[in-house]
Amino acid sequence: MTPHPQTLDLTRDLRAATRLGTSIAAVDQLLTDALSALGGIIPFDLATIMELDGDELRVRVAAGSLDGPRIRRHRLRLDAFPSIKRVLESGHARAFEEHDHADGDGDPFDGVLDLPHGHACMVVPLSADRAQLGVMTLDQQKCQRYDAGVVALADAFGRLLALAMNYGEQSALLARLRAQLEEQNRLLGERVDGRNDAGHLMETCRSTAMRQVTQLASQVAATDTPVLVMGETGTGKEVLANAIHAWSRRANQPLVSINCAALPASLIESELFGHVKGAFSGAVSNRMGRFQAANGGTLLLDEVGELPIDLQAKLLRVLQEGCFEPVGSDRTVRVDVRIVAATNVDLLAAASQRLFREDLYYRLAVFPIQLPPLRARREDIEPIARNFLDALSRKSGRGPWVLTDGAIQSLEQREWPGNVRELINTLERATILPGGQRIDRPRLETTPLALSNKSPATTARSARPALPTLEQVEREHILNALERTGGKVYGKGGAAELLDLNANTLASRMRKLGLGGARQHR
Repeated sequence: MTPHPQTLDLTRDLRAATRLGTSIAAVDQLLTDALSALGGIIPFDLATIMELDGDELRVRVAAGSLDGPRIRRHRLRLDAFPSIKRVLESGHARAFEEHDHADGDGDPFDGVLDLPHGHACMVVPLSADRAQLGVMTLDQQKCQRYDAGVVALADAFGRLLALAMNYGEQSALLARLRAQLEEQNRLLGERVDGRNDAGHLMETCRSTAMRQVTQLASQVAATDTPVLVMGETGTGKEVLANAIHAWSRRANQPLVSINCAALPASLIESELFGHVKGAFSGAVSNRMGRFQAANGGTLLLDEVGELPIDLQAKLLRVLQEGCFEPVGSDRTVRVDVRIVAATNVDLLAAASQRLFREDLYYRLAVFPIQLPPLRARREDIEPIARNFLDALSRKSGRGPWVLTDGAIQSLEQREWPGNVRELINTLERATILPGGQRIDRPRLETTPLALSNKSPATTARSARPALPTLEQVEREHILNALERTGGKVYGKGGAAELLDLNANTLASRMRKLGLGGARQHR
């Protein structure tokens, strides 16, 4: 049989288009163009390509006069359509007859389109490399049957289309993997120094409290359970998260982190979930988010308590279902990511004030670990200090430095409100000050201010900050409350409730402080 000239043109076009199908959007356009071209050979009022998703078929692209939003949203379970399931398994196209439409078993759009019984209907399986990809459907409103020659032509076209789909999907997968690698490389610069030594740092701690923390961390690391690391600022929450990743089966996969407090609310969603070109002003190209960059590995959500409330529902969905949509996209992305969250905020208290979703808290806090402050584990100060000085010497090429007994005693006597971060800052400052490689107590207790030409009394006076006025304190307090409640003053969860004030009293004080009328903050 001589090939139809339009078939030859279509084959050539498909081959050319496949080479360009390096993204999901490109593959979808390829399939849409193929259906439109097919309409010049085989008449239809509706043609769709339905992609196999587990035990369901969902419409991926559609063409024809009957196409519309209901068609694009359509899904069908194969168990409810055994005839279509048999077509998919057989690998051969089939034209359905009038009796097949009697109970809807052979009609993919039963209940979606009001087509007459006996209308022309064909289902073409799409398979490539022994993999079932889905089906192509063709429907006409005319009460007739597609003849054998047309079925054979559609069958051959379906095989070619399946090959194009398979090649395009593989190309798109390679493009996604390349983008993931590029994003991981971009984020590499944000990793903390000594990440690979995190497990060693945890194991060198001497205190009973930290030995218990290390034991808990090593136990949960072997699972994929979400971990919530809690503790004061500077206690080493990120180091603990790094150790959990290093001890897990995901150790050879990426560890990606994001500080939820360091980015504006308008950018956090894009950073977490990525965006598509044109999603917002400045989105000049597609960009992968942290979830995709961490696929197969671990994502650290640092300062998770600062995550905007409107994004918490999207994060909850990822935790529950492992999927999300990038900003500006309606295509669902699935990921396999282990979550470690860190916070210095009492999330349960925040949940009671409706500043944090309670359901998200319980999803994150499946395995909570509380890091003790440095003042509660003074026996850890010496190993932390020595480890830091050794690492600094390797990194900078200076040193090595030796801590005297007096210096260690001085370090262990301090309260360290800034915890490990304050300790490290103190040590680094000491290595910069003159004195050689021996760090003693006086050198630790010397500050750059003490080396200035000012007298100690002058230095103390100039270093003492001016006290704010009561009005300034009150104004800042109210502004903080408004920020926490998204500008809401009245009602449940409003600033008045948060400050334990009558709403009218608060509105009056706001006007007095020049914060505008309360009406705009309702």
